[in-house]
Amino acid sequence: MPDMPPRLQLAPAPDAAAPPAPPGARERPASAFAIDVPATVLERARRGERAAFEQVYRLFERPVFTLALRIAGDRESAADVLQDTMMKAFRRIGDFRNDGAPFWGWLRQIAVNESLMRLRGQRHEGFAIALDDAPALEDLAPPPPAAADAAQLQRALAVLPAATRSVLWLYHAEGYTHEEIAALMQRTPSFSKSQLARGSRRLRELLTDPTEAVHG
Repeated sequence: MPDMPPRLQLAPAPDAAAPPAPPGARERPASAFAIDVPATVLERARRGERAAFEQVYRLFERPVFTLALRIAGDRESAADVLQDTMMKAFRRIGDFRNDGAPFWGWLRQIAVNESLMRLRGQRHEGFAIALDDAPALEDLAPPPPAAADAAQLQRALAVLPAATRSVLWLYHAEGYTHEEIAALMQRTPSFSKSQLARGSRRLRELLTDPTEAVHG
């Protein structure tokens, strides 16, 4: 099982060399999944070469585990999601077509689906809370501290309801839009916006006062 990185950014710092986003547009954070895989490796993997599979696994082991941990909330579930994701990717790798869409995006979609499926299967407390009718007020304050210690961040996220934690991670760390999150979670954009606003405020409180995360 991979070790967690010593420090983790919830919202990666923007690339100074990147052009500024248009006024009013949201600049998507860089995903940890954004890894280029040589076309030759993918072709070998399609042919069933074990060494190529192992190379892909090593490249994406940490991003998949981290995403699963943030959504599922515990290391045992994250390890299961990692194995299920990689097994499904290897079985279906022949379905991936290099038509301009990156391989990492295809693999990330499998990892997200597997993580959310595990939450639904466990009927995780807080995941099925119906907040679609809640006011969809967006939290326009900056995201929670980006340089939070990984262990502190994990404790704080663990305090949040599963649905809230999932929305926070998909939006802030992976760059999904509210519409995309709504489709993934079988909810509405208003649900995603409400969860983001409430969760962002609560996470800032927990990271400002770590003792709250300990006592819940």
